[in-house]
Amino acid sequence: MERKVVVLCSIVGFLGLLTAALAFGAEATRIKSSQVRFTSDTVCAYPRSPALPLGLTAAVTLVIAQIIVNFGTGCICCKRSPFPSNSNWMLALICYVFSWFTFVIAFLLLLTGAALNDQHGEENMYFGNYYCYVVKPGVFAGGALLSLASVTLGIFYYITLSSAKNQSSTWGSPAAPNQVNIAMGQPLAPPPPNNQDPVFVHEDTYMRRQLA
Repeated sequence: MERKVVVLCSIVGFLGLLTAALAFGAEATRIKSSQVRFTSDTVCAYPRSPALPLGLTAAVTLVIAQIIVNFGTGCICCKRSPFPSNSNWMLALICYVFSWFTFVIAFLLLLTGAALNDQHGEENMYFGNYYCYVVKPGVFAGGALLSLASVTLGIFYYITLSSAKNQSSTWGSPAAPNQVNIAMGQPLAPPPPNNQDPVFVHEDTYMRRQLA
């Protein structure tokens, strides 16, 4: 695995764990219904809670992790180069879609929980009775779990595309042709001997060959 892939996955994984830790911290410190009191003029009095900054920070951290993953790989729908294996392409596409799906839900849960946890001084009336609204249990915890799922799917998406890209560059490089040196030429006839002694022919024999 390349060093760039290891570094990016480490950063995104750390941001995902940080997001989950902040979200679970917001879940633990959210305002409970037992902590809210009514004042004399039927106004809800909420205690101070760090759930709001924790939830907002978790949402921002999740967005940063999602941006890093998608910036490192680019939009999968915009890629036109074919991949050597259709299974890698389908796996990357599935991880990409579910990563964005879980990211959107986790981001909305974290923002909604942080916003509703800060409704100080507001009350709701149902059937003539006043109720103070508090964030339901499990909102921040659900955002934490979906954040982990989104970051994990994003890492798988990035690793799958990186491995497919490396295989494509390896398989797509032209192989060096086999260079075989074959000597082509005419067969060389042995040169006539230069040191051969002259042959003497009798005069009668020479005359008969000329008249024949």
